[in-house]
Amino acid sequence: MPDDYNERAVTGPEHQLPDSSPPRHKGGKTIAWIVVLLIFVVAFWLILRHHDDTTTAAKAPRGGGGAVTLTTTTAQKGDIGVYLDSIGTVTPVYTASITSQVNGIVTAVHYTEGQIVRKGDPLIDIDPRTYQATLLQAQGTLDRDENVLGQAKMDLERYKEAWARNAIPKQTLDDQGKIVLQDQGTVKLDQGVVQFDQIQVEYCHIVAPITGKVGLRIVDPGNVVQSSGTLTLAVITQLQPITVIFTIPEDALGPVQQRLQKNAVLTVDAFDRSGQKKIASGKLLTLDNQIDTTTGTVKARAAFDNKDSMLFPNEFVNIRLLVDTLHGATLIPASAIQHNGQADFVYVLQDNVAHMRSIKAGVTDAGMTQVTGINPGDVLANSSFDKLQDNSKVVAAGKPASGNSAGSAAP
Repeated sequence: MPDDYNERAVTGPEHQLPDSSPPRHKGGKTIAWIVVLLIFVVAFWLILRHHDDTTTAAKAPRGGGGAVTLTTTTAQKGDIGVYLDSIGTVTPVYTASITSQVNGIVTAVHYTEGQIVRKGDPLIDIDPRTYQATLLQAQGTLDRDENVLGQAKMDLERYKEAWARNAIPKQTLDDQGKIVLQDQGTVKLDQGVVQFDQIQVEYCHIVAPITGKVGLRIVDPGNVVQSSGTLTLAVITQLQPITVIFTIPEDALGPVQQRLQKNAVLTVDAFDRSGQKKIASGKLLTLDNQIDTTTGTVKARAAFDNKDSMLFPNEFVNIRLLVDTLHGATLIPASAIQHNGQADFVYVLQDNVAHMRSIKAGVTDAGMTQVTGINPGDVLANSSFDKLQDNSKVVAAGKPASGNSAGSAAP
């Protein structure tokens, strides 16, 4: 065989010497780990820088010129009412549902729908002829029995004179006296029948029992009505004055009773369903005699003159009961009060610097709140609360930053 074949056989792959140079893939992994580590270092450095910038920006005062621009308000000294709010129902003092007390045919209807009638005005006429005839009979019976009684009294006088002369026995005189008493009882019975029939005739002419407004007409001439029926002939509701029934929480019952015991007049305002428009003003009349245990409230009734008839029966209204009035209180707009959990605070401005001041808020009325912790005349921040912190520099809107917007600081 050729020599080169032997050389190839000796130097085949399985007889080749190993390469002593290091593998290339190990160096590539090391470079990759170094790059990843550098990326993490750069990212961490960027995060730290962003955090420092954010902290510095939060501590630095914001707003134009390095100060927060805001609107201000001044605490005032004044009076404010303590109110109880509730929902009430307009309830007439009197409501008359008129039904027939006799049987007969309706001959006339004198009222018109929605008419304001006075007490005693005619409303409905029912045919009275049957009752007039019965009344005439009763009157005839009464006349007869009255004459019988008169005759018995005359006989009694004659018997007395005869007995005085011993012309008749005593028993005859006594019997005549009892006859007189019997006839007197018969006359009284007849008088009662006559009065009853007179009332029946009066029932045929129905008049208004109260002053008020008549509702829609229910009967017409020619209708037959029954005394035992349930048909309502007319409904009259008193509108002036009128009342509103509402509820008071039992927790607020004490202050109201204290005021009533002092004979104080508690004003009650009625508002429409939206609670924005005042309908009428009245006064508290009385409280109910017991608390409703299912709701924990007590009913109250307030009276209104209702001269303009703005309160309508069964209408739902919003009620504001003035329980008391606080005099000389410190008042600020409710919008100036900030809340931190259960605590309330405001920003008092002094020398163009906002100072956080804790306060205690009381009653609120018409957007004004009674507070303690500041003094009347203190100037307060009333906007830009998202930019304010304690000791932030501020400038009032419309005033230069160097201006003095300070108020007297509360002790």
